[in-house]
Amino acid sequence: MAHPSSSAPSANPVSIIGPQFCAPYPVDLAVVREVWTITDGNFVVTDITGNILFKVKAASLTIHDHRVLLDAAGNPIITFKNKLRSAHDRWQAFRGDSTDSSDLIFTVKRSSMFQLKTTLDVFLANNTKEEVCDFKIKGSWSERSCVIYAGESSTTVAQMHKKNTVKSILVGKDKFMVTVYPNIDYAFIVALIVILDGINTNNGGA
Repeated sequence: MAHPSSSAPSANPVSIIGPQFCAPYPVDLAVVREVWTITDGNFVVTDITGNILFKVKAASLTIHDHRVLLDAAGNPIITFKNKLRSAHDRWQAFRGDSTDSSDLIFTVKRSSMFQLKTTLDVFLANNTKEEVCDFKIKGSWSERSCVIYAGESSTTVAQMHKKNTVKSILVGKDKFMVTVYPNIDYAFIVALIVILDGINTNNGGA
């Protein structure tokens, strides 16, 4: 049984992408991933009433795995880059459409090279030593049942739930829900899901 503190809401807003993405209540997001497309990694993220909040576009025919998170109006919020020749599948997230090191927001990498289940460490840009992670992602991407924790603690900040129907599979869409806990930056959580998909797409992941 989980400890009562394991999903306690953050008292202060945890703003990583921007304070406008922090709400004092749980935020439920629906993520629809296009399955049958030429380029992997195209998503639409909506609220539970169907309003589009974010879109994800993957750049095709590039050496790097390169993705961009856009707001509903099509403005780039985050640019993602997969660092090639990295043993731990290192991904970096930059502000806007930049890939300049001065605009780095956070880095994600596998906790270890060989994993049966997904375990990723998230380091914010100011955590240059990367000795202790700021957030951790654990679970099964193939089952869409990952949980995001604050650092090495048992405090949950977001979790995914599978929501596939026969209809959605037939039309080539993979849909799942994400619950973001109060005062947690939901754009940041969406960004982590984009990277989760990138890492597991490249590796046929668990």
